[in-house]
Amino acid sequence: MDISKGLPAIQGGLHIWITENQKMVPVPEGAYGNFFEEHCYVILHVPQSPKATQGPSSDLHYWVGKQAGAEAQGTAAAFQQHLQEELGGQTVLHREAQAHESDCFCSYFRPGIIYRKGGLASDLKHVETNFFNIQRLLHIKGRKHVSATEVELSWNSFNKGDIFLLDLGKMMIQWNGPKTSISEKARGLALTYSLRDRERGGRAQIGVVDDEAKAPDLMQIMEAVLGRRVGSLRAATPSKDINQLQKATVRLYHVYEKGKDLVVVELATPPLTQDLLQEEDIYILDQGGFKIYVWQGRMSSLQERQAAFSRAVGFIQAKGYPTYTNVEVVNDGAESAAFKQLFRTWSEKRSRNQKLGGRDKLIHVKLDVGKLHTQPELAAQLRMVDDGSGKVEVWCMEDLHRQPVDPKRHGQLYAGNCYLVLYTYQRLGRVQYILYLWQGRQATADEIKALNSNAEELDIMYGGALVQEHVTMGSEPPHFLAIFQGQLVIFQEKAGHHGKGQSASTTRLFHVQGTDSQNTKTMEVPARASSLNSNDIFLLVTAGVCYLWFGKGCNGDQREMARVVVTVISKKNEETVLEGQEPPHFWEALGGRAPYPSKKRLPEEVPRFQPRLFECSSQMGCLVLAEVVFFSQEDLDKYDIMLLDTWQEIFLWLGEAASEWKEAVAWGQEYLKTHPAGRSPATPIVLVKQGHEPPTFTGWFFTWDPYKWTSHLSDTEVVEGSPAAASTISEITAEVNNFRLSRWPGNGRAGAVALQALKGSQDSSENELMRGPKSGGTRTSSSVSSTSATINGGLRREQLMHQAAEDLPEGVDPARREFYLSDSDFQDIFGKSKEEFYSMATWRQQQEKKQLGFF
Repeated sequence: MDISKGLPAIQGGLHIWITENQKMVPVPEGAYGNFFEEHCYVILHVPQSPKATQGPSSDLHYWVGKQAGAEAQGTAAAFQQHLQEELGGQTVLHREAQAHESDCFCSYFRPGIIYRKGGLASDLKHVETNFFNIQRLLHIKGRKHVSATEVELSWNSFNKGDIFLLDLGKMMIQWNGPKTSISEKARGLALTYSLRDRERGGRAQIGVVDDEAKAPDLMQIMEAVLGRRVGSLRAATPSKDINQLQKATVRLYHVYEKGKDLVVVELATPPLTQDLLQEEDIYILDQGGFKIYVWQGRMSSLQERQAAFSRAVGFIQAKGYPTYTNVEVVNDGAESAAFKQLFRTWSEKRSRNQKLGGRDKLIHVKLDVGKLHTQPELAAQLRMVDDGSGKVEVWCMEDLHRQPVDPKRHGQLYAGNCYLVLYTYQRLGRVQYILYLWQGRQATADEIKALNSNAEELDIMYGGALVQEHVTMGSEPPHFLAIFQGQLVIFQEKAGHHGKGQSASTTRLFHVQGTDSQNTKTMEVPARASSLNSNDIFLLVTAGVCYLWFGKGCNGDQREMARVVVTVISKKNEETVLEGQEPPHFWEALGGRAPYPSKKRLPEEVPRFQPRLFECSSQMGCLVLAEVVFFSQEDLDKYDIMLLDTWQEIFLWLGEAASEWKEAVAWGQEYLKTHPAGRSPATPIVLVKQGHEPPTFTGWFFTWDPYKWTSHLSDTEVVEGSPAAASTISEITAEVNNFRLSRWPGNGRAGAVALQALKGSQDSSENELMRGPKSGGTRTSSSVSSTSATINGGLRREQLMHQAAEDLPEGVDPARREFYLSDSDFQDIFGKSKEEFYSMATWRQQQEKKQLGFF
């Protein structure tokens, strides 16, 4: 097949072809996201972002519609194979089935995918703009990855848990099931607006039914088209999303030929190691039956590589998996990030096509505070917001309450306790905060609970501005070490128990780790000879003397830092001891000589895993993740809880309207616990709230606009800024009446009340999309109503807003001044009722009050 005619010079971005009369033809860009069920498609994605170059150079997808015939499938498969040969081995191949696409595939199409019935007309008009002669019902579902499927134009298609769009050409009515979440409604509306703009040139009217009782005229139109509904709606369809526990089941198989037979042998289960993959062989990796990977060694034969998909299909059939099971074929040296992270470790050194560098070189970068402030990508990779020279406050959890720690003892932590460490710094003229929640290994469950509740109290005090990082003893991040300037010492007992119940002859051994004030910590270890290591420095404290023991492999910087640490731990006479020249008393104090590690320690390889972004949700109490591949700041929505895995840290980003933010830390812990690579549960977990992102988070994004969520328009500005507001009202009135008169004569009223319902739905929905994240909460369209200018028993808003405490009316509590508003004023200002507002998390209440002048 000659594919050169359909292949212009491939540039970064998305390219799509569709089967048509036994050939593949390009799909116009304006039709991207529309897929006809009777066709097959080939989709090529070439990353444009330099940050995406750690993985393969491109992704090639073969998509099969539910009604696609064998001829179309064969044409698309042949095209994909030829295209792969043109592109070379740096391409990942994917097999996709309608309604069961991979997260990678879904990530290309914002705000969603539209499945269209039948086949494409011969004139290849994928999407006709200004096409109004239409009646169809679309079933919209999904959270981060949204899809719309054309279904039967009947009430029988509806259920309580999804969204349905009745598309009547000049009017589009979005019906929200009573069990749908606010985020699902918003994303459904985004897709509805996208359809209107792309297929109607932006000229169709949009109405939203969120509560049928509050939108009688829109319901009248729906019933005129669908008939009167008989009986109750079907219950919400249970979600079939694969949870993280299911994805944790991974098995590796070796595939080879023996005579004329194909042999598949199970090779290993987690934790998997990279050395299991031999470059002359082919392997299948089965991830819980929901996804099948085929890994092709660089020395495997061309015949074997060409048979990759057929072998995967045979494996799926043999296992009894659904035919739509996703397949991903990766080549040796061009593995996807998702594939690599199924292994405990992954080294790029094995690949001839990968150049070392990147994060490996960061070990040698000297810390420059100015660069950390202006180059967030450097801050993210070094895990340092600055050099640690900001303000430090420390509290210890005692009797389930936080007690301030004397600044002279800030760096002295105890394994039996939990601590809050608040770090305040300035970046680009703005004060920012990090609250470290340090958990000792011997801390009790009650102390850990108190640590979290006290952290929440502090966060409220700071208006929700604290970045909270959960740190486990022994896994302290670099910046945590830096703020103590090399004097962090971790003792094994509980605070205040130092020396209690111990004789004067007690011997203690401390391991000094690090080379300078930015990365040094000292931990108490068992006082025995086997704890020693020739590469490091140890401090042995006995009844009469303090031995400073230098291993043969330590350097001058390490020795200099050790001498600083000695003054923190002991005031006894110091005696320097070189390895091999220890006095008898030294060994006696350790209980006698014993073997210990003496080989030179090789530099630890810095992990080079590509960061991955997921949307978090819960299903039947289990964590469900949807990955956003090739992510950007646009993928962070105010309703989301997003998990960013940088391998060394787990970030949980909390949108300001997210409803399940209290579950975030538990979700991070579950993610680590169920990860197929056997991740350390002590990996730091960082909570980041919308609008308070540190550079260690934003640096993982290709671009970041710090003003994205602070420069939105108000409701009034959006409505008044719309063109020809008065004429639009007239047009809506005419459209509603004409629609009723031309199609359903004699159907009662559809005049002013219908106009009010439609206008209220449209304006509130449009505002919701245009203004973006905003303090003041979220209004569903059906709940918006015009508010009265009368006070209705409350104080006037000007008496309460932007007033100093001493200027408030007598009897008003300054901390709850918003409570004294009338119900109508409260709804108008905050966009929600008082009941809705006070059911929100306290930090979100404080944040909204501050931004609206009630703080």
